[in-house]
Amino acid sequence: MTSFHVVPGPAVADVLADAHKDILRIVADTYIAHEQGHSVNPDSYFLRFPDKPNARVIALPCYLGGEVDTIGMKWIASFPDNVKEGLPRASATLLLNDYATGYPLACLEAAGISATRTAASATVAAMKLLPATEPVRLAVVGAGVIARTIVDYLHAGGIPVADVLVHDLDATSAGHLSEHAATRFGVPVETGTLQDALTRDLVVFATTAATPYVPADTELRPGQVLLNVSLRDLAPELLLRCNNVVDDVDHCMKAQTSPHLAEQLTGGRDFVTGTLGALLQGQISLDADKPTVFSPFGLGILDLAVGHHVLRETRQRGTAVEIPDFIGETKRW
Repeated sequence: MTSFHVVPGPAVADVLADAHKDILRIVADTYIAHEQGHSVNPDSYFLRFPDKPNARVIALPCYLGGEVDTIGMKWIASFPDNVKEGLPRASATLLLNDYATGYPLACLEAAGISATRTAASATVAAMKLLPATEPVRLAVVGAGVIARTIVDYLHAGGIPVADVLVHDLDATSAGHLSEHAATRFGVPVETGTLQDALTRDLVVFATTAATPYVPADTELRPGQVLLNVSLRDLAPELLLRCNNVVDDVDHCMKAQTSPHLAEQLTGGRDFVTGTLGALLQGQISLDADKPTVFSPFGLGILDLAVGHHVLRETRQRGTAVEIPDFIGETKRW
């Protein structure tokens, strides 16, 4: 227990590159474990800056039992202005601690882990909410790293796609994601307007929007599925006409997310149908006459579960960097 491992980004990426099926299973299992009470996932802590109001760093401490049985904390920075410089918006590290002793185990570069668990979360929801065989018309609103990773995971999850529409305010980003989606799905892909996107069977929101821009009077149809990954795109009134599935009710009702705004608007949470963990266990049913919105706030236990898998794999492959005698004192006296 005196050694410590550092897992750099390329080593993380090598594991994640061919682990899509494993990650989908891990994420689904983690949602069920959370629903069954086998986790500790307190509120995230947001560090903000007066001179950079659109930037933040978030701490997500957590514990996950079962096979993972590990403590963890994701420390993720979101600096949207990075995009103007051609840099990814987010960067992250993940710290893991041994549950038996509390001793630190590892530090992993975690931007890829964060994107992966987000994409897998959205895909697990889509796999449960969409018809199993009927091809869907897909729209992706926002064309960054998260959107690209969601496209990868929708493909890996076997979601049948008839065609794809990409909408982004930045034409270059929209073009890159369009090319990527065409390569992944092998179907027609086009760029289009937000209004066009909102007519599709499956609509993925992966933007940096801070306030809702999808109007309250937007016409949605029964059976339509909206993956509200960026959380703040939809007017709260719109949610009141939908089935609403969240990852965790308490977590979603904060930070001015669309569900949080809906709670403020109505004074309650009756509009929430249930959680994804409950849905996966068949504990809730959806109104077939309504569209469905999945709003995942993003649970630290997902990063922890994926990071635990990555650490194990990189240690087996010899790509985790071991620091011997990292712990300075190993005896109390």
